[in-house]
Amino acid sequence: MIESLFVRDDLARMLGRIQSLRPDTRRVWGKMSIAQMLAHCQQPLRVALGELPLKRSLIGVLFGRLAKKQLLAPKPWKQGLPTAPEFKITDERDFATEKQALLVLVKRFGEGGPAVVTKQPHPFFGPMTIDEWQQLQWRHLDHHLRQFGT
Repeated sequence: MIESLFVRDDLARMLGRIQSLRPDTRRVWGKMSIAQMLAHCQQPLRVALGELPLKRSLIGVLFGRLAKKQLLAPKPWKQGLPTAPEFKITDERDFATEKQALLVLVKRFGEGGPAVVTKQPHPFFGPMTIDEWQQLQWRHLDHHLRQFGT
């Protein structure tokens, strides 16, 4: 069964995983600090909610459909996947601020359901169904929470 931010129990589990993070939670892999990861995870949610409109990239037009298929496949994402420049967080961030902001966005997306998802194409993957938007958000959050051992 595929987990979904639109399912109350699944949403509660995801929010609990985020809530369990602490400023001293250590990463298992990667370079981002925990505060940077929390800020990074907000960006795709803002795109999905239509709050962060980004232009379609040429590389996305060429390879987006193939990449989308791979990322939606039922297997864990590889470590070190490329990140859109708009999603890279390189400055220092405040843990408590970023954690709270991510919790608010995840809750808004999950509780809002399909009605809150943008009708615009994804800037890299192109046109997406509501289910694809939802799965992508779940899988992205899951990937980074596993990065920090939760």
